[in-house]
Amino acid sequence: MTLLRRELGDVLRERRRAQGLTLREVSATASVSLGYLSEVERGEKEASSELLASICGALDLPLSKVLIDVSSRMAESEGLATTVSLPVPAADVVSASAA
Repeated sequence: MTLLRRELGDVLRERRRAQGLTLREVSATASVSLGYLSEVERGEKEASSELLASICGALDLPLSKVLIDVSSRMAESEGLATTVSLPVPAADVVSASAA
């Protein structure tokens, strides 16, 4: 069984590493203890929405993107289609059709 906290931790770790950031740098920027951030990345702790927002802010990454990535991973592990489509805000549809 795939655990949400593990997939979330994997996504956060991959994003941090892709940016060349250390745990220490992200923990300082996010105001989260180094140990706790490490546990979140390893999937050992469930992070609150406030903590996730803070970590995503330190990574300059929208929380919605992290959740989409996690959702795709969960769907794949469950043998479901992994394509996630987001609704287009009405304002974007109106401005696009006016152009």
